[in-house]
Amino acid sequence: MDSRFGSIVSVCAMGKIAVGATVVCTAALCAAAVLVVRHRMKSNGKWGRAVAILKEFGEKCETPDWKLRQVADAMDVEMHAGLASEGGSKLKMLISYVDNLPSGDEAGLFYALDLGGTNFRVLRVHLGGKEKGVINQEFEEVSIPPHLMIGSSEGLFDFIASALAKFVNSEPEEFHPPPGRQRELGFTFSFPVRQTSIASGTLIKWTKGFNIEDVVGEDVVGELTKSMQKIGLDMRVSALVNDTIGTLAGGRFYNQDVIAAVILGTGTNAAYVERANAIPKWHGPLPKSGDMVINMEWGNFRSSHLPLTEYDVSLDAESLNPGEQIFEKLISGMYLGDIVRRALLKMAEEADFFGDTVPPKLRVPFILRTPDMSAMHHDTSPDLKVVGNKLKDILEISNTSLKMRKIVVELCDIVATRGARLSAAGILGILKKTGRDTVKAGEKQKAVIALDGGLFEHYTKFRACLESTLNELLGEEAAKTIVIEHSNDGSGIGAALLAASHSQYLGVDEN
Repeated sequence: MDSRFGSIVSVCAMGKIAVGATVVCTAALCAAAVLVVRHRMKSNGKWGRAVAILKEFGEKCETPDWKLRQVADAMDVEMHAGLASEGGSKLKMLISYVDNLPSGDEAGLFYALDLGGTNFRVLRVHLGGKEKGVINQEFEEVSIPPHLMIGSSEGLFDFIASALAKFVNSEPEEFHPPPGRQRELGFTFSFPVRQTSIASGTLIKWTKGFNIEDVVGEDVVGELTKSMQKIGLDMRVSALVNDTIGTLAGGRFYNQDVIAAVILGTGTNAAYVERANAIPKWHGPLPKSGDMVINMEWGNFRSSHLPLTEYDVSLDAESLNPGEQIFEKLISGMYLGDIVRRALLKMAEEADFFGDTVPPKLRVPFILRTPDMSAMHHDTSPDLKVVGNKLKDILEISNTSLKMRKIVVELCDIVATRGARLSAAGILGILKKTGRDTVKAGEKQKAVIALDGGLFEHYTKFRACLESTLNELLGEEAAKTIVIEHSNDGSGIGAALLAASHSQYLGVDEN
């Protein structure tokens, strides 16, 4: 018991207390003092409960090296299974039909269309070959009217084609193609697609707020081509890719040691270069390059070794896709902030963490976004002012104490650390599958992983933790051979580069 209250209680037992020069009966004061003591004991108990919730959460999120190695081994096993047969694994291991990644020699003017959400971008990229690389790039961003996201295929693709045509009309005259020659386009389409060739693929399902029934099961390149032909835009889609493969292509253009790409943003995915003869489910003739890029769709990975908590289970159960994308729900920007919110909600409900009533905003799913979580996690002010302001502005919780704010920061640290370390384990799984997790005697090997996405780019502590964890797992010698490189905005330029490396005019004399 607090010593200050102990002395009040002992005076109360005597039935009187001196106030100035007057001795008064203190029955009322005694009762008040006892209530204060009880409140203090109760609040101490509540605080203890909040600390216990934090401690238990931290323990369940622990990712010791041995557990991460189990996760990496499980990733490796699932990769093998997914390459062996369709549906043989939680990992789709989609064949991308990209067998020629950019060599750095590509030259000419190429276009890209990057559609992955409520906006799309059109890009014009001027390539100068080995010596000059990307000479110039221009782009425009266009918002898609909400009614077109749930309308018809014709409505959406006509809108996209007309924006593309308008952008093409601003092309400098010296870059106009000669008569009879088509402009070429790389199409980044970041929705689930069953690829049927380098330049065709059928939509499996819409995500991210789109729902246009008559496109599902159709070739998205065919739909875009119809709309381009309708307005007389003579342009050929040379490559259909997703953002992860675009990032891989963008990274490879600048650095031939790039062997894989990982996106860590709102969502997450990975792609890597596989030997074509190591893909049992591939039945066509082997490509001349001997390589094939595989789109892992690793967000759907799951394993009994993943450290799931009650908050992850409830988040999954209440999501739009229960039982799917478990790995993504642990490591990507869409979900990290909401895991923190769920833990805070439990503290509010069971430990009166924010007072006698649960703040109503704390019950709103996804109200606490990962950029806000990152800002709180990076708060270095002595009184954690940023944390206090975020709690007030977003959750309408004011008057938080420093020790409460410290608990919030600790929660952010637990969630971000788990996500970053699991991301590193996933990368280790890819390195294991490609035999690059150990150094072979007499071999000079170097492998670069291209990383992109807002989570990796802007959440400094997440990024630092991922990089240090990967080094820790690889060991000193192997870690020297693996480099993580930020491939900024790889997906758009990557699509243009893949249009170049799969151009119909490759090897054709232009004169």
